[in-house]
Amino acid sequence: MPVSPRPRPAPKRRSWLPAALWTLVVVLLGTGAFYWHYRRQIHRYARRAWATFTAEQLTGREKTPLLSGYSVHGIDVSSYQGRIDWDEVSRHNVRFAFIKATEGVSLRDRRFQRNWGAAKQAGIVRGAYHYFQPNYDGTDQANLFVRTVPLGTGDLPPVLDVEHPEFHDVAVMRRNVATWLRLVERHYGVRPILYSNYSFYKRYLAGHFDKYPLWLAHYEVERPSLPRDKWIIWQHSDEAYIPGIRGAVDFNVYQGSYEQLLSMRIPDAAGSPAGQAN
Repeated sequence: MPVSPRPRPAPKRRSWLPAALWTLVVVLLGTGAFYWHYRRQIHRYARRAWATFTAEQLTGREKTPLLSGYSVHGIDVSSYQGRIDWDEVSRHNVRFAFIKATEGVSLRDRRFQRNWGAAKQAGIVRGAYHYFQPNYDGTDQANLFVRTVPLGTGDLPPVLDVEHPEFHDVAVMRRNVATWLRLVERHYGVRPILYSNYSFYKRYLAGHFDKYPLWLAHYEVERPSLPRDKWIIWQHSDEAYIPGIRGAVDFNVYQGSYEQLLSMRIPDAAGSPAGQAN
């Protein structure tokens, strides 16, 4: 008697497929939300990575358009920019420059003296800044700056760059900042400018140093989030290019007119800021 063939078993359902599809959807949505929230930072890191990758191809002739809506543009530099052709920089509407002089209690920027003299020779209004190390004594940092920087008639006020995020105690950091500002103002006879980035300023400095003019770093925005009466200089980019500098440089704008910028300079004994000391 012939045996009937056994029925084939029904194929097993792929129970893992719906779960995998849902997981994929969640991952895609999460990735999209992350990108949308952090897209400015992602684009910024991508640009900087590309700039690093192509750095050897730069010629020193690259040029970023100046920010519209402002008439007074400036840069800030350190030894990081290497050798600068200041005459070439001055031919591209750069009216002022802040030059790194010192950092902490012992570091002197190795290109400060050259940049300091060459910026003046090129007709650019110059100023000097100190990069503040929050865990070091404010008096020692002030002493290093005043021993290094020969600010005189016609120079812009001294600048304290406060943005280093690693410190032990915020109250100690503020006391050291206050000490530096007080001693440097006493030495040069002019109120210093305080520099910081937006997030650091809002978190640690706002309300504590309001009598000092503020130079604010705030990137990837159409305008600073602080009201205009809170700042005088806006550093709007740290990845710009200007002929005369091979590589990226910080771009800044002064809020007022060129005449108002000149009025900020250290005056001579008669009270006039015209002219510059050697």
